[in-house]
Amino acid sequence: MSAEAIGFSLLAMGVFLIIGKLIRVKVKLFQSLFLPSSIIGGFAALLLGPQVLGNALTPITGENSFWATGLVTDDITSVWETLPGLMINVIFASLFLGKTTPSPKKIWNNGGPQLAFGWTLGWGQYVIGILIALLILTPIYDIPPMAGALIEIGFEGGHGTAAGMQGTFEELGFPEAYDLAIALATIGVLSGVIFGIVLINIAIRKNETAIEQSQSKFTDLQKLGIREFENRETAGTMTLRQESIEPLSFHFAMIGVAILIGYAIQQGLMGIEAITWGTWTDTYIMRYIPLFPLAMVGGILLQLVLDKFDRFNTIDRQMIMRVQGLSLDILIVTAIATISLAVIGEYFVPFLLLAAGGVLWNLLGFKLFAKKMIPRYWFERGIADFGQSMGITATGLLLMRIVDPESETPALESFGYKQLIYEPFLGGGLVTALSVPLIHTFGPVPFLIFSFIMVILGLLLGLLYFGKQTSND
Repeated sequence: MSAEAIGFSLLAMGVFLIIGKLIRVKVKLFQSLFLPSSIIGGFAALLLGPQVLGNALTPITGENSFWATGLVTDDITSVWETLPGLMINVIFASLFLGKTTPSPKKIWNNGGPQLAFGWTLGWGQYVIGILIALLILTPIYDIPPMAGALIEIGFEGGHGTAAGMQGTFEELGFPEAYDLAIALATIGVLSGVIFGIVLINIAIRKNETAIEQSQSKFTDLQKLGIREFENRETAGTMTLRQESIEPLSFHFAMIGVAILIGYAIQQGLMGIEAITWGTWTDTYIMRYIPLFPLAMVGGILLQLVLDKFDRFNTIDRQMIMRVQGLSLDILIVTAIATISLAVIGEYFVPFLLLAAGGVLWNLLGFKLFAKKMIPRYWFERGIADFGQSMGITATGLLLMRIVDPESETPALESFGYKQLIYEPFLGGGLVTALSVPLIHTFGPVPFLIFSFIMVILGLLLGLLYFGKQTSND
C-alpha cells in the first residue's frame, strides 16, 4: 500500500464526514434523532461503496470497470478496514488523561447509585446474550457461544470496542463477530436515542422529571449541530508555547506514550503467562486480549505520574478530548463503511435476536430498577445510564442533556464519578476485552454464572443500600 493511497483514503474519509454533516443539516429526521454525522457519513460511504453501488453497477458496466467498486476503491477500503482497530487505542488511552481524580468517598457517595444501576444493566447484557446463545444460536444456527458477549460489546462498548475486538474474533475463529458487533453498535445508538426520547416524553407527561419541559427543548441551531455565537467555547487551553512545541502535537504525543505503556503491559502479561500458568495448564488467554483496555491503564498510570511530577499542568483535558473526538469520528465512519452486509445477511436472524434481547433487557431494567436504585433525580440520572447501556457514553450524555440542559441536577457530576469505576471494567474495559477469550477457553456456563452473580450484586447494592439513602443527591 503506497503512501499516496493511504493519504487519499484519509481525504476520502474526510469528504464522507462532511457529507454526513450536510445530510444532518438538511434532514429533519436525523436532527430530531441527534444522529452523529460520523454515523450518517459511514452509511453514505457504505451505500456508495462496492457492496451496494458497486454491486448494482457491476452487471451493467462489467467487473473491470471503475464503477465496480462504486465510489470507494479497493485501496480506500483496505485502509479504512485498519483504522477502527488503531483509533480505539487512541480513544481509550485518552479516557483519563487530564482528569483530576476525586476522593474515593466522593466517587462512591455521588456515583454509587448510578454505578449499581449501570453495573446491573451491563452484566445483565451478558446474562441475556449467553442465554440466547446457549438456547438458540449454538444449537440451531451452530454459532459459537462467544456470540453471547456481543450485546455488551456492541451496546455498552460501541463501535470502538467492536473494532478493537476484531483481532480477537479472528484469533478465536469467529471473524464474523466483528461485523455483527459493529451492526449491534449501530442498532444500539439508534435505539438508544429513539427509546430514550420516548421515555423522556412519557416521563414529562407523568411529571417524573425535575426540570420543566420548556427548559428541555433544543433550539434549531442545536438540532443542526451548530453552536450559537454567544455560546462558542475554546477547543482547548494552550498550555505550551508554540515556538517550543505545538500544544496539539504534545497532547497527541502524550496519548501515544499512554498507548506504548499499555503495549508494554500487554507484552509483559503475555511473557509472564508464557513462563507460568500458560505453560503449567496449556491455557493461554493474554494473547487474545486487545490493546485498547491496556492503553486505558497506560493512560491512568501516565496521569498518576503527571499528577506527581508535572508542576506546570501541561495536560489540558479539553485538548485531549479534541483528539479523542477526532479519533471517534474516524473510527465510526470507517467501521460502518466497511461492515460486511453479506455477514449481516447470513446471520440476520441471530443478529435480530441479540439486538432484541439487548434492547428489551435495557428497557425492562430502566423501568424496574432506576427509580428504586437512584433515590433523588432518578430520571435525569438513570436516563444517562440507560443511554450508555444502549449506545456508549455519548448517547447517555445526549439524553441527559435533553432533560437537564443547564446541569441543574447532580446527574452530570454523578455520571462522571460513576465512569471512573465503571469504564475500567465494562463498556470496553477489562471485562469486555476478556469476556470472549474466557467464554472460548472455559465455556459459556462459568461466565454466565459469574455474570448472574454480578447482576445480583448490582441489584442488592442498588436496591438495599443506595436506594434506601433518600438524602443522597
